[in-house]
Amino acid sequence: MRISLNWLKKYVKVSVSDEELVRLIGARLVEVEGVIDETEKYNNIYIVQVVKAEKIPDTHLTLCQIDCGEKDLVQVVCGAPNVREGMFSVWIKPGAIVPASVHEDAPFVIGKRKMLGKYESNGMLAGADELDFGDDHSGIVEIDPEIARPGEPVANVFDLKDKILEIENKSLTHRPDCFGLIGFAREVAGILNEHFDYNLEFLKHNVENKNLKIEILDHKICPRYTAMVLEKHGEMKKKYLTWQDTILAKSGMRPVDAIVDATNYLMLLTGQPLHAFDYDKFVKVGGDDKNPRIKVRLARNDEKMTLLDGKEVSLNENDIVICSGDTPVALAGAMGGESTMIDENTRNVILESATFSLYNLRKTQMAHGIFSEAITRFTKGQPPYQTLAVAEACAGMLRDGFKVAEIADEYPNPEKQAVVKITTDEINGLLGTNYPESLITKALSNVGFDVKRKKGELEVLAPEWRTDIHIKEDIIEEIGRLFGYDNITPTLPKHETAEENKMFKLKSEVREAMKSFGANEVLTYSFVSGKLLNKAGLETKNSYKIVNSISPELQFVRQSIVPSLLEKAYVNQKIPFDKFALYEMNKVYQKDWGENDENVPVEKVQMGFVIAERKGVGTAYYKAKYYVEKLLEEFNISAKFSPLKIKTPVSLPFENKRSAEIYVGARCIGVVGEFKNSVRRNFKLEEYLAGFELDMDAVLELREAKKIGDFEIHEKIDETITTKETYEKTLKKLEAKYPGAKITPVGIYQPEGVETKNITFHIEK
Repeated sequence: MRISLNWLKKYVKVSVSDEELVRLIGARLVEVEGVIDETEKYNNIYIVQVVKAEKIPDTHLTLCQIDCGEKDLVQVVCGAPNVREGMFSVWIKPGAIVPASVHEDAPFVIGKRKMLGKYESNGMLAGADELDFGDDHSGIVEIDPEIARPGEPVANVFDLKDKILEIENKSLTHRPDCFGLIGFAREVAGILNEHFDYNLEFLKHNVENKNLKIEILDHKICPRYTAMVLEKHGEMKKKYLTWQDTILAKSGMRPVDAIVDATNYLMLLTGQPLHAFDYDKFVKVGGDDKNPRIKVRLARNDEKMTLLDGKEVSLNENDIVICSGDTPVALAGAMGGESTMIDENTRNVILESATFSLYNLRKTQMAHGIFSEAITRFTKGQPPYQTLAVAEACAGMLRDGFKVAEIADEYPNPEKQAVVKITTDEINGLLGTNYPESLITKALSNVGFDVKRKKGELEVLAPEWRTDIHIKEDIIEEIGRLFGYDNITPTLPKHETAEENKMFKLKSEVREAMKSFGANEVLTYSFVSGKLLNKAGLETKNSYKIVNSISPELQFVRQSIVPSLLEKAYVNQKIPFDKFALYEMNKVYQKDWGENDENVPVEKVQMGFVIAERKGVGTAYYKAKYYVEKLLEEFNISAKFSPLKIKTPVSLPFENKRSAEIYVGARCIGVVGEFKNSVRRNFKLEEYLAGFELDMDAVLELREAKKIGDFEIHEKIDETITTKETYEKTLKKLEAKYPGAKITPVGIYQPEGVETKNITFHIEK
């Protein structure tokens, strides 16, 4: 996103230097990736009037005499078809750099030269593309006579001595209001401790809606849809170069026509995208001769439509479509359809101003590769509060050519503004500051919060555009950010040193051990595709699905580590490497485990491992078994291996007859073995591959228990002594031997064909 500092300063009183302003914005609002300095870009470029224009015979050229505000006229040869006597245009003086080439490696400097060997041309009359105001090369720009004065620098007339901020969009993901100049300016005012008081100016149109119908099948995908019918009643003013055109260009957009330019300008100003349909085309597509019937619904799989850019897309069930009747005419929030596009013959317009589910549009964006200015704003979660106001403002901008005929506003469930109750002490206590209540109230009021004091606390009403405000910490964050975290004196927390992170330490020890064994650690995404899970033999129904996944290929949280490693094994075998060992330690989640006391999915840390060894059948399995044995020995844990019987997500990729469960006492802590033929085929892997997956939480418990002792008590139990009696007897012995220790029973196990039962305890202090 690009922000013009000159445009920003029209809304905010700035009392600091540009350099300091950029620093404050970067520190307290959003990351500024760069500043484009255009203060010298339009030097030696002037407004002029064409006094004489004579066609040069047998050419497309015109010999012009121009008034540039000096005593004598200047001669310029111009090839534009629209040049004529009396018009005002823009002249690039000899010695000036053509603005469109300023940032090129070799900027183009205009000079004096002779055309056709005899006509001297001093500089040039410029088109919009040469001035860097778009890509229109159809003629030279024309300036409105009401604002034109020969010899006036074009930079003064259109406020072009500017600096453009390049904003990093991702750092504003939770702030859709800041994707409009008004919202951005409001935050800058707050940072500068200035009150911001601006309301979008528009004329409310009181018209009766007779024929315009809106049907939203699911308000979760479209909370609000505003539509306005504009009827042509006159001609738009002659197209002159306007300040609005320059703002669009500075913001990275190209001027198109009066209707599209108005919608784009208002999107840049307010953050609310708009879209215009050709009314008559819209009605025709829907099959109704007179009345437009707008329907908002989810697309059907493989439903087709052609977009404005001429590309045909195959839709899916995550896409939201705008329909005429039941026929899709736009991919909601992303791009309009070719069938209802505005053109030079458009007489009536349907203006759309709506909000759509950011989650659906993120999927649409990734599925169809659409990264327009509109969808960028919708995927941040544009709030629905201003759809009608922005549509009214757009109608006002087009009033010379169109009048409002009908308005429909479908908004059945208006969003409620959040109210947060908080005290000054709570704010200062968490920030470590001593801000007075008056300062806190002013800071919040500056950026649109309504703050009232009630019963010894502040009652803070969030503005309609702040959809990210819910709890006290949100208010505290606002205060810290607006005043600057760099202004908070850092102090160490007054509490005891945090306990050692035992899992972190265990991982470090595992890394050292695996390094000495010659294995390589990798780090793969915790999010995986359903396709990956299925290839490994796992079921997606046991995986948590991500609602707002960053990619269609990363929709699930993984259940185990090994499937991700099998993908990497394929890459290594393809190179090819005959021998390698890869491992990863990370968190996994399974629906079968349920949720914890805080209603959060239970998470476990597991270690996955794969090894390739091209030395004969069965070798890889024994290598993997050797690795797991050696690793556990590092922690004084002795493992036993039993035929694979338990079916869990961890065991599913492994071949039953050539794999084993890893036991410590009666506790299964993992699986080791070769992989099923079906899994190998799915991943295109060769035979010489095996691996294991370990429960690292179990390894940690066992390692900690070993610090005191890990006992297997073998008691022969005859028919008169119950297992319970033996257990209680043994427990008393251990409690007497290790007073104060924590003694945890692990399990009781009786091997097949053996008369004794093994009772296992973990003992730790």
